[in-house]
Amino acid sequence: MSIPQTTREYRLPKVDGFHNLTLTEAPIPKLKATEVLVKIHAVSLQYRDLIVAKGQYPLGQKENPVPGSDGAGEIVALGAEVSGWKVGDRVCSNFATDHIFGDVTAESKATGLGAPIDGVLTEYKALPAHALVRIPEHLSYEEASTLPCAALTAYNALLGPNPLKGGDTVLVQGTGGVSIFALQIAVASGATVIATSSSDRKLEIAKKLGAAHTINYKTTPDWDQEVLKITNGKGVDHIVEVGGPATIIKSVNAVRYGGTVSVIGFVAGQADVSQLPVLVLSKAAILRGILIGSRAQFEDMNRLISAVKLRPVIDKVFAFEDARKAYEYQESQQHVGKVVIKVSKD
Repeated sequence: MSIPQTTREYRLPKVDGFHNLTLTEAPIPKLKATEVLVKIHAVSLQYRDLIVAKGQYPLGQKENPVPGSDGAGEIVALGAEVSGWKVGDRVCSNFATDHIFGDVTAESKATGLGAPIDGVLTEYKALPAHALVRIPEHLSYEEASTLPCAALTAYNALLGPNPLKGGDTVLVQGTGGVSIFALQIAVASGATVIATSSSDRKLEIAKKLGAAHTINYKTTPDWDQEVLKITNGKGVDHIVEVGGPATIIKSVNAVRYGGTVSVIGFVAGQADVSQLPVLVLSKAAILRGILIGSRAQFEDMNRLISAVKLRPVIDKVFAFEDARKAYEYQESQQHVGKVVIKVSKD
């Protein structure tokens, strides 16, 4: 196929909301020797995309960014020094292009797509070859686009340095992208999952995906006490904590002595957390921040996904031209799993 000279891409010239999403045309830059050109087929959205659009991303963002961190596509051109890849290979990029293995660093954090550097909400994207992973064969581009942030965050939380064991109990909060992947990964690893949500409809979906217990936190606001009841007073081994200040006190109440709370998001808003240090100390709990994961973890995760034929849960797919509608739907919090934008028509 002939390589195009230009790409259509979204930009955020102002950052006071996603109504500023602007579709523009830009030249495709000349490939560096160690880069590949990827034709983007699909992009998935996260809560992060909403706060980048509002200029509220706490880890920093560039001026007028191309948004989007999570894409899947095919290689259409190779830089002169690239080896191990060929035209036609189906790939995702790691969220932070320079986080190859080990712990995150200030330098690798600065390579997060869609905020500190331009992202993937574009038809064609030049990416460093070292950032790429192969898409599991059984997944479509739309399904694969959900992996770089949501799936890898859940994998790092549950199977990172402090991995769960078969028979452990895992609490997942809500039914967004990270939480649904955490549910699926925990079930695939032999854990018992407790899921919370404000919607009984969403909890029914969680049950179908393997949640053994569900709690509606609207009708059971003291959900931490309900977790203790379910676990006979012991508490859970792992908590995938996406709520932030408004839920973390209850999470520490609900975790077992010596258990792990993986701090991932802050979707539930602000609250008084002045008790937190004493509660963590009194539980001997591990509180671990998760900044997605490395390319090496991404490759390990894809082996698990391929082995158990795990299929990402996609709620709705939007056309590239309807990106604003996709953002609206993401913001509405009606979704279970992931919201995806189909970029390529073929």
